[in-house]
Amino acid sequence: MEYSSFHGDQAMDSLERQLICPVCLELLTRPVVILPCQHNLCRKCANDTFQTRGTLVGTGGRFRCPTCCHEVVLDRHGVYGLQRNLLVESIIDVYKQESSNSRPQLKPAGHLTCEKHEEEKMNIYCISCQVPTCSLCKVFGTHKHCQVTPLPDGYKQQKSELGDGISCLIAANDRAQAVIAHLEDTCRNVEDNCKRQKQTLCEKFDHMNAILEERQKIMVQRITYEQEEKTGYTRSLMRTCREHIEATSKQVETGLQAMEELQMPPFMQVHATLAVLTFSRMSAAMKDSTLEELQSGYENMDHYRVDFSAQERALSQLDFAKIEQKNDDVHEEEPEQGCGEDSEDTSAKCEPLKEADEGRAQAERSMDIKKEEATDTDGTSALQVHLSNTLL
Repeated sequence: MEYSSFHGDQAMDSLERQLICPVCLELLTRPVVILPCQHNLCRKCANDTFQTRGTLVGTGGRFRCPTCCHEVVLDRHGVYGLQRNLLVESIIDVYKQESSNSRPQLKPAGHLTCEKHEEEKMNIYCISCQVPTCSLCKVFGTHKHCQVTPLPDGYKQQKSELGDGISCLIAANDRAQAVIAHLEDTCRNVEDNCKRQKQTLCEKFDHMNAILEERQKIMVQRITYEQEEKTGYTRSLMRTCREHIEATSKQVETGLQAMEELQMPPFMQVHATLAVLTFSRMSAAMKDSTLEELQSGYENMDHYRVDFSAQERALSQLDFAKIEQKNDDVHEEEPEQGCGEDSEDTSAKCEPLKEADEGRAQAERSMDIKKEEATDTDGTSALQVHLSNTLL
């Protein structure tokens, strides 16, 4: 197969146009860079275009593709950050090498004669064997049963097939580059979306933890408030009892001293004033002590017990929200199905919702009981009702 100039054939002209830089209008020179729009430029031409028509943005810049005017965004490396098109560079090298090697092969006339018939020029092309040959080989020689065509026609056909093959390679490379760019964008979008979703998820859990910590703080404060109130009241009773014991002890001591008086007149004189005061104080003290006794179960704090089993079940079922597909028919049927018994799948989906509602109702009933108990204890109902309204 002979290779000569690529300018005489339409297919080769198309190939050559694809290898021409749109800026310098010459054959692409190394290094060849590929833009995000899949068009190729010489790196020098890309840099010249950026310097003359581009704009600086931050540490990078941007310019428009000379072929399709697509905006190309550059990073801090400038045009040196653009990806090289190694396949196009290899095709250009092969194109140059074959072009330079094909020209001197056409000059010697001896190369155009048949090897078996030295005086006959090769003027036909054997399609079956894919070699050039002469007319005698077709009539009398080894190619008499082969399918042949005139050499110019075979030459054009082979050049056309070669040009089509190279064009297909370039097109395949462009498609592969487009796929790579799309995959890179997809990978970058996946990373960005996952990072954003992780951040949102962590913020949600942090918010829930903050709510739990706030509720814990409020509920502990309620218990601490009643603890201080009851212990303070109990200690005040203890002080009253100690004062009573101290006063009674003094009266007992005075009475014992009076008992030691041997003479009757002084004893009767002291007893007359002391006895009435002593017994009246003792009766009053005993009466006050009886009235101030604590009620049975005063130390009981069971009204502050909690049951978070429903909330724990709800927390254990935390999961990502399911995105429903937009379907008009499905949306029309959803109100009729509800959470009834006609659809097992629908019932299964409604189970977590039912459990969450039951847990919330149970928690509300528990808080109502706490409100009633808190109303009966030591005048703190207003604070407890306000705190219970903020629960859940």
